[in-house]
Amino acid sequence: MASSGESKLFIKRNSSPFLAVLSAEGIVPKLLWTRRMDNGDVLTAQTWLKGRVLTPNEMASEQVAEMLKKIHSSEPLLTMMKRLGKKPVTTTQLLNRLSSQARGRTETRALRQSLNFLKDNAERAEYPKKMVCHSDINHNNWLLGEDEKSLYLVDWDQAVIADPAMDLAMLLYWYVEEEDWEDWLSLYGMKRTKSLQLRLVWHMIAMTVRFMFWHQEHAEMKKIILFEKDLLWLNDYAAGLLV
Repeated sequence: MASSGESKLFIKRNSSPFLAVLSAEGIVPKLLWTRRMDNGDVLTAQTWLKGRVLTPNEMASEQVAEMLKKIHSSEPLLTMMKRLGKKPVTTTQLLNRLSSQARGRTETRALRQSLNFLKDNAERAEYPKKMVCHSDINHNNWLLGEDEKSLYLVDWDQAVIADPAMDLAMLLYWYVEEEDWEDWLSLYGMKRTKSLQLRLVWHMIAMTVRFMFWHQEHAEMKKIILFEKDLLWLNDYAAGLLV
């Protein structure tokens, strides 16, 4: 943070050119200037805004649904990601990555069942229209200005080009009750079809396995147990879809 009198700026060093597009689209706080330093570093300055992160309960709001739809529909975001060399991610690639990470780990019944579901349904869950996905839709990454109207999504380091169901699955599973999924999807502008349902559950399971592996690598046993319980529920839910 840099300040001059009552004026404050949020300064970053060597941020991605993607930041400029995010700013232009109104997804992150406004980018004010970019400057190259004598040592080759590039500094960027954004508006310093007063606000707060969203609460878990606020994640089911229409405002969040509208912002995600805006992100997933943005051609400028997609174009810049491609310019930066990002390639679309398929369900098969996600499956292969998780399968590779699973080697050498203790394979519980829940994990084995989850990986089998991902493998058996990767082709059916593939979606051809890929758009920019944030891939870490945690409520702590959503910032609301003190006017209670300006909403931003920050921390784009893990952004990918993928099926928008990746973001939707994460948000729905973590923050929206299952009986309300259809209503929330209508806020986003989408109908809950059988094909969408499969894509969502596929990505819910893939996401849960991914985060469980992360917590295993950081030896966070309580979190591992919670994600294991999530997999048990999701595996039963997924089995019900295939009946």
